[in-house]
Amino acid sequence: MKKFMKPFLLLLVSFFTIGRLAAQGAGSESAIGETMRSSGRIYVVVAVMLTILAGLVLYLIRLDRRISKLEKE
Repeated sequence: MKKFMKPFLLLLVSFFTIGRLAAQGAGSESAIGETMRSSGRIYVVVAVMLTILAGLVLYLIRLDRRISKLEKE
């Protein structure tokens, strides 16, 4: 469990860094971004992206556990 903490923390820090960088360019928004935000679709896109990302992370953790188990045998 400890070997997952370092990559997880690195991923978390990178998300916050990307978020801050994206917030700096908020003055020059695109028409698509404004349209999606005004209609509420942006939240659906973010939810789908987070679901896919969470699924990939869980899959990789599960795969790593299986490989570690096979290596021990």
